[in-house]
Amino acid sequence: MEAHGSARLLSRKRKREGSNGEAEEGERPGKIKRCTVALKDPAPFADQLESMENRPYQRVSMEEARKGTAPDRPVRVYADGIFDMFHSGHARALMQAKGLFPNTHLIVGVCSDELTHKFKGFTVMNEDERYDAVSHCRYVDEVVRNAPWTLTPEFLAKHRIDFVAHDDIPYSSAGSDDVYKHIKDAGMFAPTQRTEGISTSDIITRIVRDYDVYVRRNLQRGYTAKELNVSFINEKKYHLQERVDKVKKKVRDVEEKSKEFVQKVEEKSIDLIQKWEEKSREFIGNFLQMFGPEGALKHMLKEGKGRMLQAISPQQSPNSSPLRERSPSPTFRLPFFTKTSPPSSPPSQHSSGSRGYPFTARGQAISEDEDDDDDE
Repeated sequence: MEAHGSARLLSRKRKREGSNGEAEEGERPGKIKRCTVALKDPAPFADQLESMENRPYQRVSMEEARKGTAPDRPVRVYADGIFDMFHSGHARALMQAKGLFPNTHLIVGVCSDELTHKFKGFTVMNEDERYDAVSHCRYVDEVVRNAPWTLTPEFLAKHRIDFVAHDDIPYSSAGSDDVYKHIKDAGMFAPTQRTEGISTSDIITRIVRDYDVYVRRNLQRGYTAKELNVSFINEKKYHLQERVDKVKKKVRDVEEKSKEFVQKVEEKSIDLIQKWEEKSREFIGNFLQMFGPEGALKHMLKEGKGRMLQAISPQQSPNSSPLRERSPSPTFRLPFFTKTSPPSSPPSQHSSGSRGYPFTARGQAISEDEDDDDDE
C-alpha cells in the first residue's frame, strides 16, 4: 500500500467544506519527507525487452490487485494515447494509472503518426519525439511504440496486460462510439480523471489565437521568414510592428520614470512645506515670547527704568528725623569785593545752621574778620 499512499500524497488534496464553508481541521496536507525519488534512466521500449510470450497469461482480479500482489508479480496496467506536446495533463493521467494499485507496472502505448493523422489529425510533434517524451516521464515503466488504435485480445495477451487505464468519458473514433467498450465489458477498465484546463488542443488554440505574437517572437530569435512560412510583406510588417512596440515601450518607460520623479518631487515639496510651517510656528512663538505684551523685553525695560529712577533720585530722609547740624564751611573773601554794602535790614537770627553770621545782600555769610577789615 506504500505506492498507493504515496501517489495520493503527491496528488492535490481538496479541502472538505463544512456547513459554514470553512475547511475542517485535520484536512491540511502535511509536509512531505525529503527523499530522492527521481530516476536516472528513461523507461525502456517494449521491443527492447525480453519477450514474455513464453510465460503463462494469468490475469489478476480487481480485488487481488487492490490487496497487493507479490513483488515478482506486479499488476500490469496499460494506458495509451497520442501524447502530442506532452504536458502536465498527460503526466497527471499517468500518475493516476501508476497509483491505481500498490504494486503497479505501468505500460504506456503511443500511437504512430500514420494512425494519428488518419483517425485524429495532424500532430505538432512527430512520433519519435512523442515516444521520447513519454519515456522520460517518471511514472512510466515501459513504452510501447506504434501502439494499436483499438486494443485486441492478441495485443493484451502479448504484453500480459491486466487492466487498461483511461478517463471514463466515451472515446468515439474509428467508427465506434467507444473504443474501450469491450475492455469495460471484460472488467479490465480502470478509470482515471482528466485534468481540467489543460490539453493539447488548448495549447494549440493559444498559439493560433496569438499567431502574430509568436511569429514576431521567433523572428526576433533568429528564425527566417521562410522557416516560419511568412511572406516578404508580412515579414516587413512584423519588423515594423516590433519597432513601433519598442518605441511605445520606451515612451511608457519615460512616462513611468516621469511619474516617479513627479511623485518624489511632490513628496519632497510636502516635506519642505511641513518643515517650513514648523519653523515658522517656532519663529513666531519665539518672537512673541520676546516682543509680545508680556514678553521678556517688556520686563527688561521695566527693570532698567526702575534702576535708572533709583539712580537719579536718591532716597530722602523722613520728616520726623532730627535735623543734623552742618559743619561750618570756611569762608573766604573775593578779591574783587573791596567793600560790602550796608545791610538794608538788621540781621536776623537764623537757625543753628547759620550760627548768627550776618548775610550780604546776595545772601552770602560774612565772618567777623571781614567786618573788622571793612572798618579799617
